[in-house]
Amino acid sequence: MWYNMGAFCFGMVALLLCPALGSTAELLLFDLTNGLDPGLLQTADARFERVGAALRIATGTQGRWPGVTLKAPQGRWNLEPFAEIAVDVLNKDNNPLELNLRVDNPGADGQNNCITVRTTIAPGQQKTLTATLERTIPPALKEKLIGMRGYPLGYAERGIDPANITQLILFVGKPSAEHLFDISRIRAQGTAQPPLPPDRLFPMIDSFGQYMHRTWPGKTITAEDFARHRQAEEKDLAAHPGPTGWNRYGGWADGPKLKATGFFRVEKHKDRWWLVDPEGCLFWSHGPDCVRTSTGYTPISDRLYMFAELPPRDGPFGVFYGTGRNAPHGYYKDKAFDTFNFTGANLLRKYGPQWQQTAAELAHRRLRSWGMNTIANWSDPDIYLLRRTPYTATISARGKPLLGSEGYWGKFDDVFDPSFEQALRQAMAREKDRTAGDPWCIGYFVHNELSWGDEFSLAVAALRSPPEQPAKRAFLEDLQRKYQTIDKLNQAWGTRHASWEDLLRSTDPPDVKKAAEDLGAFYTRTAERYFQICRDSVKQVAPNQLYLGCRFAWSNPRAVIAAAKYCDVVSFNRYSRSVADLRMPPGCDKPMIIGEFHFGALDRGMFHPGLVRCADQQERAEAYKQYIRSALDNPAIVGAHWFQYGDQATTGRPDGENYQIGLLDICDTPYPETIAAVREIGYQMYSIRVR
Repeated sequence: MWYNMGAFCFGMVALLLCPALGSTAELLLFDLTNGLDPGLLQTADARFERVGAALRIATGTQGRWPGVTLKAPQGRWNLEPFAEIAVDVLNKDNNPLELNLRVDNPGADGQNNCITVRTTIAPGQQKTLTATLERTIPPALKEKLIGMRGYPLGYAERGIDPANITQLILFVGKPSAEHLFDISRIRAQGTAQPPLPPDRLFPMIDSFGQYMHRTWPGKTITAEDFARHRQAEEKDLAAHPGPTGWNRYGGWADGPKLKATGFFRVEKHKDRWWLVDPEGCLFWSHGPDCVRTSTGYTPISDRLYMFAELPPRDGPFGVFYGTGRNAPHGYYKDKAFDTFNFTGANLLRKYGPQWQQTAAELAHRRLRSWGMNTIANWSDPDIYLLRRTPYTATISARGKPLLGSEGYWGKFDDVFDPSFEQALRQAMAREKDRTAGDPWCIGYFVHNELSWGDEFSLAVAALRSPPEQPAKRAFLEDLQRKYQTIDKLNQAWGTRHASWEDLLRSTDPPDVKKAAEDLGAFYTRTAERYFQICRDSVKQVAPNQLYLGCRFAWSNPRAVIAAAKYCDVVSFNRYSRSVADLRMPPGCDKPMIIGEFHFGALDRGMFHPGLVRCADQQERAEAYKQYIRSALDNPAIVGAHWFQYGDQATTGRPDGENYQIGLLDICDTPYPETIAAVREIGYQMYSIRVR
């Protein structure tokens, strides 16, 4: 019998299966064998029925978050002794299921007083969805654990109180299709890490940059381990020299032959967009960002107590000390600070005095062995200019800001100010006889994750800016041409400006609904001017390279349409489980490339899983394969780039990011589960793409 009610639930009893809490401790939160009990289950665009010891849930497509809420039978659960909540899920549908599990404290709103995890489950697959019970970090400890986004001992910036969990929510986010799945064995399990007082927690980072108070598979324990790991990888690389059927660029030598121009280009072939390599072979770009030897650098100022041992500055490791300033976020924002590069120091330990050359050459060999054919954004020129693997270059030059704008990484540039074009042309001029004209250079990303806002935001930002802002003056010129008099503009906008000069001085934006037509028109003009200047700056110096866009993290259709008008390839940074549904706006037929994606877990000594969390390394590996497969199946996507080559520092880069997102750990050891997945999908990516 199917149920579809605002409040209806099944009977529940909490069964302590293992009273002596150990590694096998488990607390069953719901006993589905005892029938249904009204009052404790709520649905949102969903129906349910009990099937044996499982609850079968069918979700619709009308709600924003279809699913079920399971309330604690006595008002709350005290799960203080446990490490995580786990739910077994069986996907009964023919479509992949991306399912979320939210664990709530009182006052949960989706952002605060709750934690949310998600996983993707293939059709017919059974999987365990696991939510680690991250604790809210105590204020006294937070004062010591500065400069990081993730913390040890199961603490989190936005954690919860495991002793006061009120409900669980299982839901699908904004689905385009109905789903059918069974849930069972809803339980708390594992033993929470006991808290360590500060006098025992610090120091917490060993001489190699790893967390001291845990061990895990692959951890570097002693200096002798570097040689052992190096020998093991050498055997692995020798056994996996790379895919057969590729040419020197990593293009599909065994596939169709198209026109060869000596450079990378794009072409639509049999209803699918492709990159075409210099030899005319179809090419799908697969590789990591940040291929460099400094991914593990970290600030050390104000927190030397965290580190057990830093080498002398006047010895061979002195080159790994540095300085920084003006981090965009976090504790070190607007501060000067000292840094140490643990990745570089470990490469010296592992490869000796020629570590830079060895690491550079090894990077190319690794990528080929792993089934990758691209060195992607933010990488070291000393590595990609060896010209053994195709690469993308990046241009980050900025002009004067649009003062009325705002965004996560800072203000948008004023594209009407001459400084914007000047900065780009100067940056591109430096690429002459370097990357420009290089057959190995696929093309250029210009900027990264700009704050495009909604389809009116940049026009509103211009009006919020001071009178001398060039963008504001350009907007007013458009308005004067259209309306002629200020009275006609006032009538259209519902404003009361005394004169055009009064509007120029004003920083109050109009009613967006009343001014929507004009705001949208100027937003389009701004976006098109941005992309045209970027394209022209690239093509003036590198006419044979591709302009790969701005790497949208946040976008709107108006901005993407402008990008499609001028970009050879439109780029998106997409941190999700799949990009199967990623599409250009209607009427835009342009290739897309994924500039960033990643997955991480907390089972290898790191404190933060990154932007898309997995339960462990095996789930991380599966997530990698599913993501790349979804990109290969998308006819518009011509590549996907993993962020990033090596882990960030355990204690964080200057803005605090300390994510487990590398193909390598901080000691330059590959994560075997992930590498196996990269190889599996990479070696067969061309056959998958054309099937």
